[in-house]
Amino acid sequence: MTTERAPDARSAMAERLRIAREHAGLSQGQVARLLGLHRPTISEIEAGRRRVTAQEVTAFAAAFHVTAAWLLGEAPESMDPADARIQLAARELKKLKREDLDRVLSLLAAVCRDAPDSR
Repeated sequence: MTTERAPDARSAMAERLRIAREHAGLSQGQVARLLGLHRPTISEIEAGRRRVTAQEVTAFAAAFHVTAAWLLGEAPESMDPADARIQLAARELKKLKREDLDRVLSLLAAVCRDAPDSR
């Protein structure tokens, strides 16, 4: 059984898969080995050129520590693929100790202060 997705939904899921894989610090080859697939298959999936089965979505979600709903774009906090990086960053920030979070926020504030106005 494959998940029947419109081309836009497939490309959005492909983008989420790529972002989640990168965030997990895994190469396409490492993911392929984890899931018992070939590396070119992962590349095709991330490019949106290959359908993903329901079982594969579940396996990707487990490997990347995200929900299948998030990968499919059904989680309310991540309907826009542009927000995917922010959502993943928030999940990781939530895991930090208080003092580490404070350091990251101070660094972020400094970067924002020094960045040219992008508006």
